[in-house]
Amino acid sequence: MTDLVVRKMNFAFEDHEVPFLWNPQNPAFSSMANAVSFLAIGFEKMIVNMILQAKPVITDAAVAEEAEAFMRQEGQHSTAHRQHVKGLIRHYPGLQETLDEVIGAFDELTRDTSLEYRLAYTADLEATFTPVFKLMLDNEAALFRPGDDRVASLFIWHFVEEVEHRSSALIIFDSVVGSDIYRMRQAPSIFKHVLDVIKIASEGFNKHVPLEERKVDAMAMFARYRRVQKLRTWIPGLEPANNGPMLRAFDDLPLREQLVALGGVVRSQMPRHNPAHEKLPALAGEWFARYDAGYDVQRWYTADATLS
Repeated sequence: MTDLVVRKMNFAFEDHEVPFLWNPQNPAFSSMANAVSFLAIGFEKMIVNMILQAKPVITDAAVAEEAEAFMRQEGQHSTAHRQHVKGLIRHYPGLQETLDEVIGAFDELTRDTSLEYRLAYTADLEATFTPVFKLMLDNEAALFRPGDDRVASLFIWHFVEEVEHRSSALIIFDSVVGSDIYRMRQAPSIFKHVLDVIKIASEGFNKHVPLEERKVDAMAMFARYRRVQKLRTWIPGLEPANNGPMLRAFDDLPLREQLVALGGVVRSQMPRHNPAHEKLPALAGEWFARYDAGYDVQRWYTADATLS
């Protein structure tokens, strides 16, 4: 029997304006997290379609139950991120174009690639989430606490549930495909696609959100982009893009923790990787305990505790 719990959330994004710069102390992280919201909508739509297609070929009842719960959790994530992005689009209507492009990129994957490839895509990407999200959740005081509580609570919920179902995508992939060699061989094209989608979102932010409201060049998260912009300052007649400061989301986080997360990402792509053995963020355990006790996790920093 699966241990996954499907939790429905409502972060009340329709009640008040949703700020693009939801963490004013870290504009780069605000922009990066917003890009994750856009990516999540397209990616999780692909996952739902993928699981529906995979169900007839899953013969193990336990795997089928895991796949159903995984799909339902991801469906809830997509719904919540749509609410977040809808709030951004109300203020910046041009971002509808960006959302359409992001969803289109994943719709093309569903249409043009095999089920095996999309299972590998999901397993490879989901395997990176625990080390990356551990870095973020371990540094919640800097990345989430200073920000809009609705947006912060959305991402904390999403990230702890990604930790909860950290093994699901690989369990499903192993049941249907079962080839580490295939998964590793597809990894370069998979992560290129992920970065291409993040680039679509980031370019859309630069295009549709005024600099005075985003406070950062949304493309600055890409090292190659930063190098190109620096090179343009050295070549007469070429001006760098004037899209704002070249800030990065994790500049103020401990370097050692960043390197540990990077090592975890690399390890996640190796043969026989088992996400169940990953070190987990302490905040995940606290979140699940509070949820079970009735705390309003939809307002993580501002709700009154109902713990006995």
